Amino acid sequence: MKLDTIVNQPVIEAERFVLRPLRRSDEGLIEMQTADRELARMTPSIPHPVPPTATEALINRAQSSDRIEDVWAFDGSAAGQPEVMGIVGLTRIDEGQTEIAYWIGKAFRNTGLASEAVRALIAANPLISSTIFASVFQDNPASARVLTNCGFQYLGDAESFSVARDATVPTWTYSLKLD
Repeated sequence: MKLDTIVNQPVIEAERFVLRPLRRSDEGLIEMQTADRELARMTPSIPHPVPPTATEALINRAQSSDRIEDVWAFDGSAAGQPEVMGIVGLTRIDEGQTEIAYWIGKAFRNTGLASEAVRALIAANPLISSTIFASVFQDNPASARVLTNCGFQYLGDAESFSVARDATVPTWTYSLKLD
């Protein structure tokens, strides 16, 4: 049995859930959520189908002491909701600069949970970022609305590879200055 690594990462309170570090016990719920083909297609890094060890590898990276990304689960268990409704992460890019990425399970889309998670993470600013960047696939306007609703400004078009699509996909890039 593998034990969880204690991660120096805060638990962040939101109105309807907490953002907390990933735990080994999250593996089944993450696998269930990421098995959704549409969810995988809207991310650059989630393959479809998800290979057997991919979720375990994600949790191992999230718990690593030399990680470059902090990852939180949207945990609604205190309100009678699942322990993993979505995931949000901040990747260190440069001094004071991070990139935010998130996904939300199919059952929780269009409920405002993604915007609530992004707002909570911005307010907590656990990595003391001065600028947060984000990019979304252009065929995912709901994710773009999350960013603009949270104060992000459009920077321009780019493209990113999607593992699930096995293709390069046009993206919109955003930034948020916190200074």
